[in-house]
Amino acid sequence: MEQKALCANNVRKQYKEKLALDGVSVTLEPGHIYGLIGRNGAGKTTLLAALTAQIPVTSGEVAYGGEPVWENEKALADLCFSREIGARADSGEAALKVKDYLRMGRLFYPHWDEEYAQALIKQFGLDVKQKIGRLSKGMQSMLTIVLALASRAPVTLLDEPVAGLDVVAREDFYRLLLDDHMATGRTFVISTHILEEGAAIFERVLILKEGKLIEDTPTDDLLARFCAVSGPAAAVEAACEGFPVLHREALGSHASFVVRAPAADITARGQAVELNALSLQKVFVALCGHEQEGQA
Repeated sequence: MEQKALCANNVRKQYKEKLALDGVSVTLEPGHIYGLIGRNGAGKTTLLAALTAQIPVTSGEVAYGGEPVWENEKALADLCFSREIGARADSGEAALKVKDYLRMGRLFYPHWDEEYAQALIKQFGLDVKQKIGRLSKGMQSMLTIVLALASRAPVTLLDEPVAGLDVVAREDFYRLLLDDHMATGRTFVISTHILEEGAAIFERVLILKEGKLIEDTPTDDLLARFCAVSGPAAAVEAACEGFPVLHREALGSHASFVVRAPAADITARGQAVELNALSLQKVFVALCGHEQEGQA
């Protein structure tokens, strides 16, 4: 499978008075799994749609292998954007049968793997004769996953693929995705707000906040840049002085800070404090869920 980079260069997308993307530049290097995270309205779906030429951009450029993707059939043949069916209820998809929806996939994606699609249908227990509108939310999510994986598109972008799935089904999905990635070397971008299972397989994390890309970092490197510091309030203050503090909690003489600093830098201060690593979810909440306190 030929490997090419998908790049956005200073992309802006304006919807009337809403600036959905504000100068986003990102390069999706081939053969990696990316996690795209952000709060509702941060611009995640808009970015995925722009990267796959589903929508025109207001300014900037999106290129695949150095060629613009807009109205470029050769480039688009290698890109798959799989999004929530429920988000497009007015498109007529609800009236389609599962088999018709997947038939469209066979026609649209030149790398389509029918044998793999049938294996996934059997594994997920999808009724191909059922109308999409009558499927449960979980089954609709499974259908979009079948489309994305069976497309075998070299660059596959999935928008909230695990919405509606229980924890067992989510783990099954990520296992399937990882197996497929190891077998084919495809590039995957997973947009999700459910981070517990996905964090373990994201090689790089992209964080959008209010239309701006605020992080584009290998997952392990990102997690190493933050820690939780707790202990006597005076010691915590001294240990964190000069570092960006993203969240503070105090209980009497005890304090707990989330700080943007490697644990080793805090340890070097020699204060009697306790240090704990942060999960990706906690890092995300620290960056996007609280107003930053202290130095930026």
